Amino acid sequence: MICYFLRHGIAVAPGEWQGSDAERPLTPDGCKRMEREAKAIASLGLDIDLIVTSPLLRARQTAEFVADRLGLCDAIVDDERIAHRFNADACRAILADHPRANSVMLVGHEPAMSSTIGRLIGSADIELKKAALAGIELPDRNSTVGTLICLIPPKALVTLGRLS
Repeated sequence: MICYFLRHGIAVAPGEWQGSDAERPLTPDGCKRMEREAKAIASLGLDIDLIVTSPLLRARQTAEFVADRLGLCDAIVDDERIAHRFNADACRAILADHPRANSVMLVGHEPAMSSTIGRLIGSADIELKKAALAGIELPDRNSTVGTLICLIPPKALVTLGRLS
């Protein structure tokens, strides 16, 4: 089982946003960069079966860019557990809820994404930048420890997206 973690793209700063945090969107530049990143992710051939996203708008928008490029628009699921109190236990529960998916992408927020990745690979200190992608291979969906198979910074994905 492979679990990919994608942090949402560049969003409007909280101090500049007048609405609720749940409705804080990606910036125009964040959208442009996510289009390129989605193209790059598609070129990697990750064979993703399902995208599970935080329902917060910036994460949902990020997931939609990737889903559109991968042809997975019907395979996006919102899950509150990624928006609030996401951790390794929540990750395992989410994966268990989707037994048919062998490769899942989770789209969420900091600092929960980094700490969850760190815990799953053995108490490592990881910092997942905005729009960065990490992948962990797990022996099965109930595993508490896996192997980091990729950690791709956003600049590399944007560059790859331009070349693809």
